[in-house]
Amino acid sequence: MKCAAGLGSTIALVAFLGQGGTTQVAPQRAGQEALAIVVNRSNPVDDLSTDELRKAFLGGRQRWPNGRKITVVMRPPGDMDRDFVLRTVCRMSEAEFQKYVLQATFTGETSVGPRVLDTALGVRRFVFNVPGAIGYIRLSEVDDTVKVLHIDGRAPTDPGYRLAVVARPPGTVFNASD
Repeated sequence: MKCAAGLGSTIALVAFLGQGGTTQVAPQRAGQEALAIVVNRSNPVDDLSTDELRKAFLGGRQRWPNGRKITVVMRPPGDMDRDFVLRTVCRMSEAEFQKYVLQATFTGETSVGPRVLDTALGVRRFVFNVPGAIGYIRLSEVDDTVKVLHIDGRAPTDPGYRLAVVARPPGTVFNASD
């Protein structure tokens, strides 16, 4: 299953600080940046299908193969990366997602909704500290404290990787914690 339109030309490049300090480059459509799905480095999973990713984010899959509880961490409502994940991975709007989480919690399908953190740094720290955590950050925000998953057999640095969001405008200044 694929979760976004195919990526076309490779005129924009995204630098990624990969494992071992090497720089890898991901071809993306102009104006786009890969969104990396990240887990704790001890997680035995290296690759998820889009359907497995959706189940993890929606509580349909509650444990990793090693038995650890899956803990989802997301950015807050209104965040453009969250909106993208909800639309393409969960196939829901924000309102539909909120209703889904409320109903799943009420019926006991899940014990708690996703953890919400304001910054990429917060997401990275949470994933680093919680062995069963899964979240998303932009590829440019990845460091060696987290493990990046392949989705449908493709890394964010691979041509055809389908989780790509609108790139931030050049020259935009961000808080160091973001």
